[in-house]
Amino acid sequence: MSGTNAASGAAPCRFAHYFVICGIDTETGLEPDELAALYQWLEADRQGRDPDTAATGENFEQSPLKRTFKSKVLAHYPENVEWNPFDQDAVNMLCMPKGLSFRTQADSREPQFHSFLITREDGSRTYGFVHTFYEEVTSPQICSAMQTLYQMHQAENPSSATPSSSSSSSMDSLASSLDEADSPSSSSCRSAACGGYDASRDTLYVSKALCLITPMPFMHGCRRFLSQMHRAVTAASPPPLPLESYVHNILYEVPLPPPGRSLKFHGVYEPIVCQRPGPGELPLADFPLGQTFTLLGVENLVQLFNCTLLEMQILLYSQDYQRLMTVAEGITTLLFPFQWQHVYVPILPASLLHFLDAPVPYLMGLQSKEGTDRSKLELPQEANLCFVDIDNHCIELPEDFPQFPNKPEFIQELSEVLLRYGISPVGGAPPTSVPTTTTPGSVSTRHPGLKSQQALRELEDDGRNGNLGGEQLAVLELLQGNATLERLQALAKRTGVRVEALRGVGGEGEGQGGRTAVEEEELRNAKLNVQLREVFASRFTTMFADYEAFVIQSAPDLESWLTNREQMHNFDKASFLSDQPEPYLPFLSHFIETQMFATFIDNKIMSQWEEKEPLLRVFDGRIDKARLYNVRAPSLRSSNYQRCTVLKESAQAIEQRLMKIDHTAIHPHLLDMKIGQGKYEQGFFPKLQSDVLSVGPTNNNRWSNRTATAQRRKDRHRQQTEHLTLDNDLKEKYMQEARSLGKNLRQPKLSDLSPAVIAQTNWKFVEGLLKECRMKTKRMLVEKMGREAVELGHGEANITGLEENTLIASLCDLLERIWSHGLQVKQGKSALWSHLLHYQAREEKLEQHQAESPVSNGPERRKSESSIGMPSLRASVIQDMRHIQSMGEIKTDVGRARAWIRLSLEKKLLSQHLKQLLSRQALTKKLYKRYAFLRCEEEKEQFLFHLLSLNTVDYFCFTSVFTTIMIPYRAVIIPIKKLSNAMTTSNPWVCVSGELGDSGVRQITKNILEMTFDCQNMGKLTTVQLGHDNSGLLAKWLVDCVMVRNEITGHTYKFPCGRWLGKGVDDGSLERVLIGELALPNADEDFGRGCRTPDMQHSPGQTRRVSITSMGGRGYKPTSAQIQEAIGEAVNSICKHFHKPEKERGSLTILLCGEVGLVGALELFFHNGFKSARLFQKTVFVWDFVEKAVAYMESADQMGDMQETAEPLGLTCVSLCHYVSAINSSPRNIGKDGKFQLLVCLGARDRLLIQWLPLLVECPVIQRMYEESALLRDRTTVNALIAVLQTLHDFPITLEASLVKGIDL
Repeated sequence: MSGTNAASGAAPCRFAHYFVICGIDTETGLEPDELAALYQWLEADRQGRDPDTAATGENFEQSPLKRTFKSKVLAHYPENVEWNPFDQDAVNMLCMPKGLSFRTQADSREPQFHSFLITREDGSRTYGFVHTFYEEVTSPQICSAMQTLYQMHQAENPSSATPSSSSSSSMDSLASSLDEADSPSSSSCRSAACGGYDASRDTLYVSKALCLITPMPFMHGCRRFLSQMHRAVTAASPPPLPLESYVHNILYEVPLPPPGRSLKFHGVYEPIVCQRPGPGELPLADFPLGQTFTLLGVENLVQLFNCTLLEMQILLYSQDYQRLMTVAEGITTLLFPFQWQHVYVPILPASLLHFLDAPVPYLMGLQSKEGTDRSKLELPQEANLCFVDIDNHCIELPEDFPQFPNKPEFIQELSEVLLRYGISPVGGAPPTSVPTTTTPGSVSTRHPGLKSQQALRELEDDGRNGNLGGEQLAVLELLQGNATLERLQALAKRTGVRVEALRGVGGEGEGQGGRTAVEEEELRNAKLNVQLREVFASRFTTMFADYEAFVIQSAPDLESWLTNREQMHNFDKASFLSDQPEPYLPFLSHFIETQMFATFIDNKIMSQWEEKEPLLRVFDGRIDKARLYNVRAPSLRSSNYQRCTVLKESAQAIEQRLMKIDHTAIHPHLLDMKIGQGKYEQGFFPKLQSDVLSVGPTNNNRWSNRTATAQRRKDRHRQQTEHLTLDNDLKEKYMQEARSLGKNLRQPKLSDLSPAVIAQTNWKFVEGLLKECRMKTKRMLVEKMGREAVELGHGEANITGLEENTLIASLCDLLERIWSHGLQVKQGKSALWSHLLHYQAREEKLEQHQAESPVSNGPERRKSESSIGMPSLRASVIQDMRHIQSMGEIKTDVGRARAWIRLSLEKKLLSQHLKQLLSRQALTKKLYKRYAFLRCEEEKEQFLFHLLSLNTVDYFCFTSVFTTIMIPYRAVIIPIKKLSNAMTTSNPWVCVSGELGDSGVRQITKNILEMTFDCQNMGKLTTVQLGHDNSGLLAKWLVDCVMVRNEITGHTYKFPCGRWLGKGVDDGSLERVLIGELALPNADEDFGRGCRTPDMQHSPGQTRRVSITSMGGRGYKPTSAQIQEAIGEAVNSICKHFHKPEKERGSLTILLCGEVGLVGALELFFHNGFKSARLFQKTVFVWDFVEKAVAYMESADQMGDMQETAEPLGLTCVSLCHYVSAINSSPRNIGKDGKFQLLVCLGARDRLLIQWLPLLVECPVIQRMYEESALLRDRTTVNALIAVLQTLHDFPITLEASLVKGIDL
């Protein structure tokens, strides 16, 4: 196959689209860099100076050699390519992100290589590869202009004999417009003033860039081609052919390698080989991952990968553009099968720094200046930022985020792969050797023998910084990777041989199998790349092996799906999560909320109607293959780590392609050119003849024929399917709208950067934030109310604690982003908390000024029954802040802001608090720029309105997260007033219990009946034990209810009682266990907070029944049908409770003993037809009947009457007698109704109720104590009751400690 002819064909198949030259335009001369000027304008605006005075662009404080000047695209070939229009501004800006820079003969002028990419609106990418070198300036105008500028600089700054220190402006450290990065600190000082230029004595050099723009990232191939082009210009003898031949060849005669094949084409001196993965393999990624791992270390890289998956803001920071690009591309290729969906700018030009203000997830790269300290770098928002300092090999992570599943095993596996290739998993380049220092101003007098060591050392340093041209890099890689050469290197160091002497080795030295050392290195890189990527990919194949089962395909066709995209649920998240191993849940519940996951699922759904997206196709293929090989359904659920099994094959596939070249492109050849032009002049890149480079060859050979017929076939197919699918533009538009925020801002527009454009961009951000807020609040509401709506009953919301936590965390993140948009000056890591602190300081000042007369609003509040005796809590932003500030567990501002948001959300005050905070307009103006979200009145109102909607549901997101904090509680006992004995002489006590613990017994001062106590967070409150010691004359006590309030969250619980406590009154109880429910806030107290979900445990049937049980007992006689319905409902509620996931269940105690619980329903059943009221005698209770029945059984047992009964029945008798005596002998004075309640609870727990019922029914005592018509004497009804209670046997009922305290079974 080798030697296949290849020529210009359908252009999408071409290897390169454009060849570009950027540099200085000698016609226009030196122009200050407009972008630097714009940057100064922005900077001045940021610091509140008058921006117009700063925007002249001239900067006399700096030596002209350090300044940046405007670069231009000098030429690009061809003029235009229709499917990839040439974007002059963007290419110029990214080829020379810092503009032109000048050097003299005394400076280091090493050529440099970097890459960039341009993301188009639809998300597709074009890659650029740039070789920058320095060329002597021959234009006398430019030299004299530079001389003049230098003299002006000296006149302005006579003190500039020493280099000026970096300006103190914090953002200045961002200004990569200064070119210090490239001038090594060790370079000797030139003239009296460091950085001087004298036209008569110095030679001036200026930067020039050669760039290839390609549709696919063949980084190694392009790098080698460009460096050979540069070598052709600097070599002593002219290249074999004119340079036009090579440019024409790569533009028109080198095709893209077909998938799964390799291609060889020719540079100026050596052939270049590149290969492309096949259709089933991971997509092409040519940036060296090994280098990314070396720079960051495995641990850091996995953390960075995790932050990227969770769509945080990621900022890469390095002096070297190529490093920024290598890390950015490395991280994004590892995301397979997912794709980064937000702003992606691996190299952020200085003029776009305002993009760091973007309140959306982004992945950006920022060039650091040499000697700039990270601490000087002030970023607008850091609450959700992952900052990656590449050169110092460290990362700063945002606070609390879930870890990647199986992280230790994952890191172990990656480390093993790296070690196989001799790379240390710890990361971090070895410390750089310190060059011999010279004192400023003195002339360097280095020992000549040190020269070569210096050169070698610098070579190594440059290699680490990615600053070497192809050849030297090859030398360095050779030196590092080859034992013989290492010895040679040591020898070179000893003998002082110049390193240039080794230059030939890189290019021509043959490695194994007839390959050069450079090719060896490329092969090694390619194998390492693919193996590392396979390890990452296999994590997703195991984690999402059965994702397809949970995709919801609900639309009949593409059009209706696209139109209703926003309303549709595409993925059954709850079921998917319930299927995953427990340790994975924190990560997965966050991840499935991301945009990249949503897009992945969208692509899956769309693949029913159109061709599968390539990444999805590969991923699905892998999942199918995994299924074929191992039917491991059970182990899918296990969290055991499964190692990647395809490492060997993946590396072999690449090796085979590179060993056996499939295609060879046409050799470069002479073109039909005008004679005498483009004369070779060493060291200067010639002006190329554009007429021969603007169009490709016309000969129709096999390659173009083949692609043309394929194209015709495609066109026919498209015409056939066109009437089936939407018009493409329309579809793209739908897709754009369908994908939510951030998509349209994949990459900021790199041209026309006027302040108006910046304002427009900010406006897009404001709209995007508002939209995101709408989506998030809607999602939180839907999740909370989802199942309630389905069941029509109000079960405890369809949302796992985990999922709720994820949504709340993402709300906190959104609020942080909103608060950090358009900040004037950044303070602290959390913009929201910083704003709150400003507000607090102002309010506290005001409080001191006005010694306010305390407003008493106590008495009016007492009217409403629920808050009787409870002084009302004032809703106050400051008070809530103080609660958070007093929590020692929270150590950071970001943490405090999150806790404050959770607390406000739980109190249903979030919208109100934020409105209060923003009502201080003077403060908002002081803190925020005009364009900030918080200063857009209409959007702000809508935003607060969306947050207000969250008041319709109950959150316990503060109580349930901060479980260990101390909380002040207030308890009030409310006696029934109208009766004189509200005054009691006995000593009352109370013990409050909640889901997380209890308060212990607390004594209450006599007749005060109110107390506050501090206690570790008890969670949602469930029961109160209330009692007294029966001392004194007025020991009887009639209590209406107990109210307990959490003084931080304001949640008030009501524990109804309505009974006496005292010996010889009611059922003789000195202690009662009261069951509580959250009390509704009063309408007057709670103005403007919105409504609340109906009570958690009630479903419609139960609300009807409240009256039955609460009025049941004495005065009111419910019918037998109502009683049976009540029992059915109570049992139903308990069954529903156990069918919910564990984290969603409410309180079982309420379902057993609450107003509509099982105990109350059974009491109704036992009271039906019970002869309780006797003339002139004490009231008889159901417990009396149980006791008599037990006494009868015990005596019958002693007399031997029961010997004939079946054995199990005898055992049942024994168990009933045992339980009743245990309850009676308990040290607690819980009264007869309390004892009956306890018996029912224990019977339900131990599954004995249905065995005890027949015994009680059979017992002769029943005839004395029940009327003929009683339900308990009706056999069919009792059998029905037994059948209903039987269903509780499937569930493990556990009882709260407060119910069974003191019972010894």
